[in-house]
Amino acid sequence: MPPISDTKPISDPKPAPCGAPCGSWTSPVTEESITRGTVGLGFVAMTPDAVYWTELRPWDKGRSVLVRHTAQSGAKDISAPDHTVRSRVHEYGGRAFAAAGDTAWYLNDTDKRIYRVVQDGTPEPITQDDGTDYADFLPDPARSRLIAVAERSRPGQEAENLLVAIDFDGHVTPLAEGADFYAAPRLSPDGQKLAWIEWYHPNMPWDGTLCREAQLDANGTPTTLRTVAGGTDTSVFQPEYAPDGRLYYVSDESGFWNLYRDGDPPAHYKAQAEFGLPHWQFGMRTYAFLDTHTAVVTFAVAGEWRLALFDLDTGKATPIDLPWCRFDGLLAQGNRAVFCGARPDGPAAIVQLTFGGAQPETILRAASSTDIPDGSISRPQAITFPTENDQVAHAFFYAPANTEYCPMDGERPPLIVMGHGGPTGQADPGYSAKVQFWTTRGFAVADVNYGGSTGYGRAYRRRLLGQWGIVDVDDCCNAAKYLVAEGLVDPDRLIIVGGSAGGYTTLSALAFRSVFKAGRSSYGIGDLETLARDTHKFESRYLDSLIGPWPQEKAVYHARSPLHHTDGLDCPILFLQGAEDKVVPPNQAEAMVEVLKEKGLPVAYLLFQGEGHGFRGAESVRDALQAELSFYGQIFDFTPAGDISPISITNLRS
Repeated sequence: MPPISDTKPISDPKPAPCGAPCGSWTSPVTEESITRGTVGLGFVAMTPDAVYWTELRPWDKGRSVLVRHTAQSGAKDISAPDHTVRSRVHEYGGRAFAAAGDTAWYLNDTDKRIYRVVQDGTPEPITQDDGTDYADFLPDPARSRLIAVAERSRPGQEAENLLVAIDFDGHVTPLAEGADFYAAPRLSPDGQKLAWIEWYHPNMPWDGTLCREAQLDANGTPTTLRTVAGGTDTSVFQPEYAPDGRLYYVSDESGFWNLYRDGDPPAHYKAQAEFGLPHWQFGMRTYAFLDTHTAVVTFAVAGEWRLALFDLDTGKATPIDLPWCRFDGLLAQGNRAVFCGARPDGPAAIVQLTFGGAQPETILRAASSTDIPDGSISRPQAITFPTENDQVAHAFFYAPANTEYCPMDGERPPLIVMGHGGPTGQADPGYSAKVQFWTTRGFAVADVNYGGSTGYGRAYRRRLLGQWGIVDVDDCCNAAKYLVAEGLVDPDRLIIVGGSAGGYTTLSALAFRSVFKAGRSSYGIGDLETLARDTHKFESRYLDSLIGPWPQEKAVYHARSPLHHTDGLDCPILFLQGAEDKVVPPNQAEAMVEVLKEKGLPVAYLLFQGEGHGFRGAESVRDALQAELSFYGQIFDFTPAGDISPISITNLRS
């Protein structure tokens, strides 16, 4: 495995010709370019003749469309014009389509029916509108069926999850039930075995899962069942059969999510590298087989993702030198591999690699065609900084960058500290138009991988156990302090922002620390007790490990909830919230807003109708960005460039 790279020194941006107050710069990254000029590229599928992917189109009411690409015809939409391809299993969904031969299947979010479409023909439903949600489709064409994860609502009870077979005529048969959760069904090449991942409350999939394998009879019914790997304290990820029928999987039993092979002889490919991901969505993959002896793999070393050819006989990884820094949904077939890639200096794309071909890399679809001058793109700089208990934490730092502007003489830029969601997740150095929205206007950004983040091994990921609201907050505060000490940012204009779990980190930092001067919480958590009582099945026991069992640890929940400690709040906060959010309902934000109003602190609140946990519509994304920019302008006394309508801030004093 490649060695862990040293932290690169932080450098100031190259001076630009015109000095102007940070925050007021005219930016080439507009709200319109982010919403109408950009698509969200999702998961991929491939057949010998085609590549499929989903596109989230903000300008079309956030609709997600299934696209089919062939060398002969290029890219064409194949889902119906009034359909959105989306699953809500576990609330976060994931890959809600599959393809085999010339046929694709997808789930329409509106009626929860699975549709079949041959090439680019007319989609036809194969299931009934009975309210069952599906995800993680696996074609089993030899038996004329799909295998999928199903989630059934039950009045007065939590949802039921199971593995099912869906005949092409729509008949649904359970294959595995009894576990609380299922994911990643995989068929052996001969169709005689079925492997999957399952887990039970109170575990999350990154805590402890089981890899199970069943023999299938001639009708495809599971018979003999065995546990391949995993346990209550071991996380197993992505089982996969090689072309020779041997079963591989990823496990963190060594302290890192490493690749393993089941069977005789078994194999453990040891590395201080992460081949696994937190299973928030269905369809996540980090390796795929080119043949019996070779896989293409992606793995993280010190939080940074790489791509390599992996010799399954020797365990040797040969790096593939590409400009991409993230390789989502990695698949392979024959001599081709496909992934949704991110790079530091340009938009995401659906990328096809052809090994041994005349054209090794082909961009099938770019997320954006926005033309930004190279000098106005802020490149991420990996930093490692000291934090509590003589430990270190990590972040990606983005300095302000704009070819037309530089700060005023003696001015240091305001800093936006970002805390990622999850909290079991990761900030990565892939290009983000929203980060560039701020850096091109004169803000610095620190995207923090606080203790509890993935990409650095199990011990780092488990720093947050029982410590949510402490470790993450300390690390975000110490990132800001480090950058102030380096002379790179203005200590009087420190901002912390986050969404969902990152919103909780934001509110906790503002309630329990005195480092930041303003904050923005998007669908963030203010009251942990309410979240423990009022959330969906997938995360209903998440707080057991992050805080403690509910209600036994009620005192800890109260002590860590910003809503109950508003006496510590002393700076302006902006709240952004989706009206239809089932993960963090609006009552969380609204309770915090009312308390801040009563305290006389500056506060603003925007509720977006039709939006859930995360904003998908173009108008919502645009309005949220404009509101945040206006908020900072009023708080820090600068005038944003462009036609920005002032947001109303309660208790703002001139």
